[in-house]
Amino acid sequence: MTAALPDLRMPPRLLAPGATPADLATHHRRHGPLSHGDPESLLRTVAESGLTGRGGAGFPTYRKLVSVAEAGRRTGRAPVVLANGAESEPASRKDKALLRLSPHLVLDGLQLAARAVGAGEAYLAVEDGAAWLESALAQRAADPLPVRVVRLPTSFLSGQSAALARYVSGGAALPTHQRPPVRERGAHRAPTLVQNVETLAHLALVARYGADWYRTAGTPTQPGSVLCTVHVPGREPRVVEAPYGLPLGRLLPLEGAQAVLVGGYHGTWIPAPEAGRLSLDSGYLGAGVLAALPVDRCGLAETARVLRYLALQSAGQCGPCLNGLPRIATAFRTLAAPGPQGTVRADLARWSGLVEGRGACHHPDGTVRLVRSALTTFAAEVDAHARGRCTATDHTPLLPVPEEG
Repeated sequence: MTAALPDLRMPPRLLAPGATPADLATHHRRHGPLSHGDPESLLRTVAESGLTGRGGAGFPTYRKLVSVAEAGRRTGRAPVVLANGAESEPASRKDKALLRLSPHLVLDGLQLAARAVGAGEAYLAVEDGAAWLESALAQRAADPLPVRVVRLPTSFLSGQSAALARYVSGGAALPTHQRPPVRERGAHRAPTLVQNVETLAHLALVARYGADWYRTAGTPTQPGSVLCTVHVPGREPRVVEAPYGLPLGRLLPLEGAQAVLVGGYHGTWIPAPEAGRLSLDSGYLGAGVLAALPVDRCGLAETARVLRYLALQSAGQCGPCLNGLPRIATAFRTLAAPGPQGTVRADLARWSGLVEGRGACHHPDGTVRLVRSALTTFAAEVDAHARGRCTATDHTPLLPVPEEG
């Protein structure tokens, strides 16, 4: 479900008006045909726009494009471009909504990125919706570079950049210790640009309308808009496009909420009063997930469910994931159940320190971030559970967790 907020004073940029998917003819009527132009001119415009990645890290898009192009020239290998539409985060819907409603905006951005880095191959990786995207590609016979849709296995880690490069190269969609990094040696051992599909859609708009237009939304330090998946109890999750700098309270109701999860399952819990003082910021937005937890729910139980899922999603390639995350998840389940806790709090603190920064990817780090924020935000509930009492009166789950197997 997509939504526009009428009081944002910002017309939709990425999502098709009326939640109606745009075919190529509609896309061209709305935005005009794409002019590929001069790569150097495009790079300057992207630099001036301040566009950053929407995959979670918020890295400047200009710098990423330039680094891959330079690696291609240095190695003599034509780079590979990978559009990341995996959206492996269970609580996120934004990339799926974008690819369904505005696929040609993403595909325009993919062609522009490929031209900017001198790519010889281009891929669009998704977990589902491949048939729809292949139909969209069939309308684009005039594109300079053919694009192949890659169907990824469903996994929390399949959208990680090294996992994508490995899968396109014929391996498993699992992250690895990536040295040198993917931007220097990724898919087929060539320099590889991995860019989130939302970033590519913004790139297509920047190329058409310019840096000044892009900066009319957002703030001077964080220009532009961002897609967010908003979770409110009793409603279907909705995807909203909003400018950076917008107060969180304009996106989700904080009255009656005890806490907000920001950034998804590798994100953080924030107490509702603190969330009410925050604005949309790439520094914490992560996967673009915002979920309001009501006062009648148990934040410890919600976190325990997510941690069990994250532990089961381990790639099983390194000790911190294979051994550390299951222990952390099991310990947190003890904490989430009212009753004696023994040394659980101390164990969680110790194990979190042992796994942090030691994984083949950032999965342990993101999981520890969630654990620490839950222990702080729900500290009073931890104490209540230790006394044998849970303050929650409604045990209906808020956050979506995929079924096992």
